[in-house]
Amino acid sequence: MFSSDDTIVAIATPSGRGGIGVVRISGPNATAIAVQVLTRRQALAPREATLTRIRADGGSSRRPSDHAIVTWFPAPHSYTGEHVVEISTHGSPVVLRGLLGSLVAAGARLARPGEFTFRAFLNSRIDLAQAEAVADLIDAATPLQAQMAFDQLEGTLSARIEALDRKLLDLIARLEASLDFPEEGFHFIEPREVAARLGDVIDELNAVLSHE
Repeated sequence: MFSSDDTIVAIATPSGRGGIGVVRISGPNATAIAVQVLTRRQALAPREATLTRIRADGGSSRRPSDHAIVTWFPAPHSYTGEHVVEISTHGSPVVLRGLLGSLVAAGARLARPGEFTFRAFLNSRIDLAQAEAVADLIDAATPLQAQMAFDQLEGTLSARIEALDRKLLDLIARLEASLDFPEEGFHFIEPREVAARLGDVIDELNAVLSHE
């Protein structure tokens, strides 16, 4: 079961070797935990990339293990809406696993799959459609799939659905008002207009479903 009040950590880059590897920490104690693996003594500056050395030995010693660029994103202006620290090191699996172990030893919990995005959803940084778009963008196999997922991540789909929701709510309000005052002869909307508006909504829904 997910918990949203502790501090989580995970490797944010794909497995294997690479030039850069990123470890992400999110939660109320993100900065306090991160500084325990840094040789830098000064406080981290918000949204400023800081060059330092890290101890990526799983917490077994105090010797520096690699150079790193560390960036702190204060809440609520981060991906998850919480305090987030990203540590970019050389993309060695040994270094990344060691860094992960050091951060867990310092008090972080290993994140479950999708937990960073789940927290972003809980903190209203993204909606459900955008959360699903994150996975779609990662899994995209063609440029068209990537573009469609990015459009959804940007909120295009959510905006279209919200517009349809407003149209339907307005239609419902007019219909209910007409039903509430039949003896007075008030007609807040004519049957022909109801049909026309419903037709417009159906056409827009079909366009959304066909990704137009």
